[in-house]
Order: sequence, then structure tokens, then C-alpha cells
Amino acid sequence: MSFTDEEVERYARHLILREVGGPGQQKLKGASVLIVGAGGLGSPAALYLAAAGVGGLMLADPDVVDRSNLQRQIIYADSDIGQPKVEAAADRLAALNPHVFVAGYQGPFDAQSADELVSDVDLVLDGTDDFATRFCVNAACVRHGKTLVSGAIGRWTGQIGVFRGRPCYQCLVPEIPPETETCAAVGVVGALAGVIGSMMALEAVKLIAGAGDPLESRLTIYDALSGETRTVRVSADPQCPICGAAKP
Repeated sequence: MSFTDEEVERYARHLILREVGGPGQQKLKGASVLIVGAGGLGSPAALYLAAAGVGGLMLADPDVVDRSNLQRQIIYADSDIGQPKVEAAADRLAALNPHVFVAGYQGPFDAQSADELVSDVDLVLDGTDDFATRFCVNAACVRHGKTLVSGAIGRWTGQIGVFRGRPCYQCLVPEIPPETETCAAVGVVGALAGVIGSMMALEAVKLIAGAGDPLESRLTIYDALSGETRTVRVSADPQCPICGAAKP
């Protein structure tokens, strides 16, 4: 896989990194990533992955842009209000990096669509604010052997983890929490979405390029009010219905 002169100039800061270099940038160019949720976390993640030169991005989101989104969903502008998120986001990403192929899926994210979308990509990022969707994404990733980068935010706290088979996301969250825990219900500071979404993109770059030590089987929790970060291990649940010994 070769690079044009324009691509060499564009990715110059990656190409001189020992952990990325030419081979890593080729891996990025050849990779495909599914981003479920083109919202607060999906926005910065998609922007940084497109800027990094990930060759194929699939965005999955059923919503249209609402004015209340603009406080944190930085991929959109006021002129995008009322447009499908996947269309507006694809236009922005194409303008950022014309070397990246971007596709959008605006339909419902159920078991069938999850299987179809997840099976066709190398890596999955989930930044949705809906636990039923999170469970669906996680189950599809386990079924198809895909690595999942999961991020979440609420109020002033964010978290990010990487799940590859066992333990899976449902080992961490065994049951769907009450709807009162969503961002729409509890609020969220906008800049926190940028922090966690950018970390999701960073983990994706590490995983694709084979750089460093990804957050596999670990969860990093960031408290924006105190400025403190802690990382904990995530253990496999033998009773997990998705990846455990008791699964059907």
C-alpha cells in the first residue's frame, strides 16, 4: 500500500513516530472502523480517526441534529440542524480528509443490523447513550470476534474501556441501569465528551497500529471536577450470558 505525496505530507507527524511510522500508517489506511453513535463521543472520535487516516469509517446513528446537541457534538454546525446526523457527519469528515471513505447507517440498531455492520469492520467504537444498544453492540462484537472500544459520560465523569472477547462489556455492566442515568436525564459538561471521545480514538489508533498497551480488560475513569484519573481491572464474569461459561 503506497502513499501519495499529499498523504505523506498529511501524515508526516505519524510517519516520524517510532510506534506508528510507515507500517502503522498503512495499517490505519487499510482499516475499517464502525462508530455506533455519532453524538458527543462519536463526534471527536470520528474526527480524529478521519484525521489519522483510517481508511474506512461507518457511522451508525438514527437521529437528526438537534440544537441541544451542539453543546458537545462538535462535528455539527448550526446549519446542520434537522439533517440526519450520519449525513452531516459524513460531509464534515469528507471535507477534513478526502482520502477516507465514510458511510452512514441511519436505521435501527438491532441484533440483525448489528451483525451486518459489525461483521464487515475491523474495530468497533460505541459511544451511545442507550444501554440496550450498548448490549446489542457488545453481543455482536463477541459473536464476530471484534474488539470493542466503549466510552461513556455523564455529569462530570467519563470512562473508557477496551473489550476483546472475555471479559466483555456485559461483564462490567450485567444489567441495564435505570433510564435516569442517561445524559439527557442527568446532564453532562460538553468538553468532557471531547476528552473521552478523543481517548476512544487514541485507543483505536493504538489497536490498529499495534502501538503501546491498549486498555484491554481495563477501565479508565476520569473525574473532570477533581482532575483525577484511575484505572481498574475488569474481570470476566463466569455467569455472563454473552461471554461466560453459562451462555446459551
